[in-house]
Amino acid sequence: MDENPRDIRIQVATSYVAEQSDPDSDRYVFAYTITITNNGAIAAQLISRHWIITDANGKVQEVIGDGVVGKQPHLNPGEKFRYSSGAVLETPVGAMQGLYKMKAADGITFDAPIAPFTLAVPGLLN
Repeated sequence: MDENPRDIRIQVATSYVAEQSDPDSDRYVFAYTITITNNGAIAAQLISRHWIITDANGKVQEVIGDGVVGKQPHLNPGEKFRYSSGAVLETPVGAMQGLYKMKAADGITFDAPIAPFTLAVPGLLN
């Protein structure tokens, strides 16, 4: 079987930012670092992002925009791009998921899904 020429791997690390949070005001700040790796056989550029952020009350925020952190990184096969950003929730637990719209060097546009991940104040979940 041929390897997928368009294979983007996305890894996520999250942390709670206590010094920017204010639980008494229902403000919980989380940071996340995303590592995007082009495991495919063809170069690709990240064109846009679409995030769905859900808090424990079921409130959904959608974030759609060009690139990430003001950039539209171009990844050759084997290259990685890492960036950090954040989200503010009204609850101490929430989740994020989404996708990156990618454009391969052959002109084909494809989605790189971002699997759901949890944002949680440490010690809250077992």
